[in-house]
Amino acid sequence: MLVVKKFGGTSVADNERIMNVAKRCIEDYKAGCDVVVVLSAMGKQTDVLIDMAKSINPNPPRRELDMLMTTGEQISVAMMAMAMDSLGVPSVSLNAYQVAMHTTSVYGNARLKRIDTERIRNELDLKKIVIITGFQGVNKYDDYTTLGRGGSDTTAVALAAALHADKCEIYTDVDGVYTADPRIVKKARKLKEITYDEMLDLATLGAGVLHNRSVELAKKYGVRLVVRSSLNQSEGTVIKEVVKVERMLVSGVAADKNVTRISVVGLEDRPGVAFRLFDALAKANINVDMILQSIGRDNTKDITFTIPRDMEKDALDALENIKDTLNMQDINTNSKVAKVSIVGAGMMSNPGVASKMFECLYNANINIRMISTSEIRVTVLIDEKEVEKAMNVIHDMFGLED
Repeated sequence: MLVVKKFGGTSVADNERIMNVAKRCIEDYKAGCDVVVVLSAMGKQTDVLIDMAKSINPNPPRRELDMLMTTGEQISVAMMAMAMDSLGVPSVSLNAYQVAMHTTSVYGNARLKRIDTERIRNELDLKKIVIITGFQGVNKYDDYTTLGRGGSDTTAVALAAALHADKCEIYTDVDGVYTADPRIVKKARKLKEITYDEMLDLATLGAGVLHNRSVELAKKYGVRLVVRSSLNQSEGTVIKEVVKVERMLVSGVAADKNVTRISVVGLEDRPGVAFRLFDALAKANINVDMILQSIGRDNTKDITFTIPRDMEKDALDALENIKDTLNMQDINTNSKVAKVSIVGAGMMSNPGVASKMFECLYNANINIRMISTSEIRVTVLIDEKEVEKAMNVIHDMFGLED
């Protein structure tokens, strides 16, 4: 059996936790499994590296920032290999260049294209535990790239797919996937299983348990995915195509505070304007989520949309470049907002779910600024300060507690 095990930063934050992870991996190794381990940077090391960069250059070049940030995972994997050696188990640490993890060339948010598995398989044949840096790859220029926050999850799932692993275990500091963030909603309940589609929406909408691209890959390649705690032996949550339990109306509530709302005011109301606006944002690699178009005065229209807050400067730069071309009257931004979403496959066959959500927000005196829906989710944009109250009243309304 081949197992890929991914451990996040809190799981390898210090020497004691590194030894704990090493022992946990060795258990599977001694049980006869081939073991591939993917690690994030230790603790808050990525934040430390970003602060270092900005202390010398407030706006560091993305290529150089990736060059710096990839050192975090290299420290983790080397330390883990040393820990396993001290326990008498053969292992080898490999970075993205040594494995040959090919990515696109978008620094800071690259996507994996393919993984060369020959080196990994050779090391596994030598009966070693293979420890690989998460979060990073190498582009066509032989430069290091990073996969965006949470990218180690994507590394692990991509490796599991490329190696045809029997399962991929994602270890975090929580016991699995909950109906809401248990730090915010005290009544949140752990799910035994959840579908790929539900997990993908929850991950995209702010549930920090898994990186959304990792769930996309798992669904595409049928990777058996399990979210477990690195601090105990609980079974965790299984993510798969079809779940056995009776479908709940709503599976979870998620919130995302990494949001900026941008309003482009006074655009000409004619064909092609929306295309040129969003094409400029796409070329700047800006991810746009909620979109609202409203009719203004004198044959004009306003377009409002949301983007990740950390992309605000790039988005405004892209809009400034086309401001005169599109005859925009004004550009307004608001970063004091957040998205709150409900997700559930059971919503497809149950009308009135959205109105029930809106009712409980109305009862809590929470104003809705924008709305976006799909077959299995409803998302609202609200004031950031209302997030915790909104999550709790929605969680109670849909009876998601234990």
